[in-house]
Amino acid sequence: MIEKKKKIISTDIEPEKAVLIGIILEQQDERQVKEYLDELDFLARTAGIIADRRFIQKLATPNTKTFIGTGKVEEVKAYMKEQDIELAIFDDELSPSQLRNLEKMLECRILDRTSLILEIFAQRAKTAYAKTQVELARYQYILPRLTRMWTHLERQRGGGGITMRGMGETQLETDKRIVLEKISRLKEQLKKIDRQMMSQRSNRGNMVRLALVGYTNVGKSTLMNMLSKSDVFAEDKLFATLDTTVRKIVIENVPFLLSDTVGFIRKLPHQLVESFKSTLDEVREADVLVHVVDISHPNFEEQLNVVNQTLQEIGAGDKPTYIVFNKIDAYTYVEKEEDDLSPKTKANFTLDDWMKSWMAKENSPCIFISAKQKINIDKLRNDIYKIVAEIH
Repeated sequence: MIEKKKKIISTDIEPEKAVLIGIILEQQDERQVKEYLDELDFLARTAGIIADRRFIQKLATPNTKTFIGTGKVEEVKAYMKEQDIELAIFDDELSPSQLRNLEKMLECRILDRTSLILEIFAQRAKTAYAKTQVELARYQYILPRLTRMWTHLERQRGGGGITMRGMGETQLETDKRIVLEKISRLKEQLKKIDRQMMSQRSNRGNMVRLALVGYTNVGKSTLMNMLSKSDVFAEDKLFATLDTTVRKIVIENVPFLLSDTVGFIRKLPHQLVESFKSTLDEVREADVLVHVVDISHPNFEEQLNVVNQTLQEIGAGDKPTYIVFNKIDAYTYVEKEEDDLSPKTKANFTLDDWMKSWMAKENSPCIFISAKQKINIDKLRNDIYKIVAEIH
């Protein structure tokens, strides 16, 4: 009997197209802004959006009304109309008035960097705790922008007849009150969960604690899987991990706890830092931080600095830190021609050059590995053993 093949109907939704918009300020160069837009492109893809075209403008300062100049706004609008694109993404946080003006002028949906990151967090939140944290961050972001989010803001609620005039409540006031109540309720929910998590942490006893920190998508979860021989979700997308994962690990009969936390990013929205503070307690309470850096990324030095600045912001900047330069298998460099007498740039640095550089010496102790290809892992384990054993 021949079995007929069932016809498979695809339910995939075609990804939305968007234009990306950034500005080059006086202290920046074009290469740096291109890298920033590369990251914005990666953020968009993580959110399921395809970047169709990039627009960049050189400005001394952002336009207070429209972020970019009005001429550039018209250029963007003409292109979007021609290509039938209805979404524009800006690589900075826009003020409420900038958002409102741009929506009117471009006649399309606008996302700024902050709202895009919040959207990704909302998509990737799986547990009740992560969902509550993200929801709180979104409402805190929405609150000052309510005036652009409803069209019925000036309608009056309540009141009737001459005696009640002036006692009505505008829709904006109502919306603000509702959002403030939601924020208050979400904060209470987080306090309850925080108490439970504090209790869980106190039940772990006096074991040595190590926390994996680093820029998003540098390989923290892959490293966690390799060291703990567990199966923590790891994916080549930004913010693959939102919930903190803690594993007990034993190296040569010395036990310790290793936690994998949410990745940091340039211009991480302060609403998220605020709402994820309890998740970041794992970082603050760690005995040692294992700072994972993707050395194959062309801008890894800035990423390293971003993480260090964020650690300072959350009160963990002075903790003992072990730097792990990961992804050496993916590292590439430009080899200079023999007759090229121009000065050597960072693009010409070999891995050996980086290992001998000020960066490796200044960030001692450190190690260069590939978690994916398991290169230099025995030394990594041995180094971690020594660090834990000394504290233990």
